[in-house]
Amino acid sequence: MRICPKCNSENTIKKGSTRSGKPKCQCNHCGRQFIENPESNQIPQETINLVDRLLLEKIPLAGIARATEVSESWLQNYVNNKYASTPKEVAAKKKEIKKGSLIIECDEIWSFVGKKENKVWIWLAIDLNTKEIVGVFIGDRSKKGAKGLWNSLPPVYRQCAVCYTDFWDAYGVIFPSNCHRAVGKHTGKTNHIERFNGTVRQRVSRLVRKTLSFSKKTENHLGAIWNFVHHYNATKTKV
Repeated sequence: MRICPKCNSENTIKKGSTRSGKPKCQCNHCGRQFIENPESNQIPQETINLVDRLLLEKIPLAGIARATEVSESWLQNYVNNKYASTPKEVAAKKKEIKKGSLIIECDEIWSFVGKKENKVWIWLAIDLNTKEIVGVFIGDRSKKGAKGLWNSLPPVYRQCAVCYTDFWDAYGVIFPSNCHRAVGKHTGKTNHIERFNGTVRQRVSRLVRKTLSFSKKTENHLGAIWNFVHHYNATKTKV
């Protein structure tokens, strides 16, 4: 007897089969489609660990599902939960501060969610000495974005660091003039953050300029970026 797993109705019919050949059913009462006699296959921890590593590479979810032989629906649900629980703030390592020793480079990169008209700007700050990402804000490219980046910096950076940026006006409005230095690319003062921008575009498929792997949900867009930032910082040499 085929019983609907959603409403427990026995008024069900056969409805074709899955790609793997398993028979599908449909409930005439609530419309739910389900697999008859599904197998309860638990994903091994080894596979989950592999998925975590592949999420840090420039591979679309469909490619990860093929490589790990998990279903796309399971993978999408796993990614949704993982990114929802990813911390959305930087945990910078504590440092011994000497006067003039803290220098950060700041920049912003363009991305989009859903369609290119829906622009999402990623504001980043990197510690010149440790190469840690110490500030992140994701939003628009206005003064609000620059303020979000400034507020995301740990207090010690807001109090003591010299901040190198490009000439985007929002920086000059928000960053205190006594610590802000606007410079051109030819100076080399923003080389490290620009190099990180290239790294994150090459590692997070959602950020590649011409891609079919773009984000459809803002929540997952933010989660993928934060997931990579935390991984990147975790690989940096301890101070």
